[in-house]
Amino acid sequence: MRTSRLRTVHPVLWAGWAALAAGAVLCVVGWYGVSGERYAERQLPYLASCTIPGAALIIAGAVLLARGRESIAARRVEELYGLLVEDAPPGPEETGRAALAPLAVSGDLLMVPGGTLWHRADCPLVAGKAEAVPVDSKLVAGGELDPCPICEPAEETD
Repeated sequence: MRTSRLRTVHPVLWAGWAALAAGAVLCVVGWYGVSGERYAERQLPYLASCTIPGAALIIAGAVLLARGRESIAARRVEELYGLLVEDAPPGPEETGRAALAPLAVSGDLLMVPGGTLWHRADCPLVAGKAEAVPVDSKLVAGGELDPCPICEPAEETD
């Protein structure tokens, strides 16, 4: 379930972009002022009043952009986590033994070539896959394949 929400830009991102732009403008003004002066003592005011604060604003803007994106990502992770752990009250079909039953109950066993698990034929991990082949009993006996934790085919073979 995907929630529809208006995609807005975080205020910290706006502040970061503004700081970057202001810093770039100050650096250009400082460079222009320094380039028009021949003597170092006349260039220092431009360095002190424009170029150094401009560089500081560029660094601050980069930090704000990184922090803003981090907070947006953290908010999205929290939202996804909330959806994952959302707990609905159990319905009548989920109470008792029905809730512990495996997802798949087929007697046919399949594996995917190159895979590490063997599955029941109606397991959601192999259902509908054309490349799934019947299980090679030598691989299961040799311990090269493990039973699928989703469909629990080991219960059938015991």
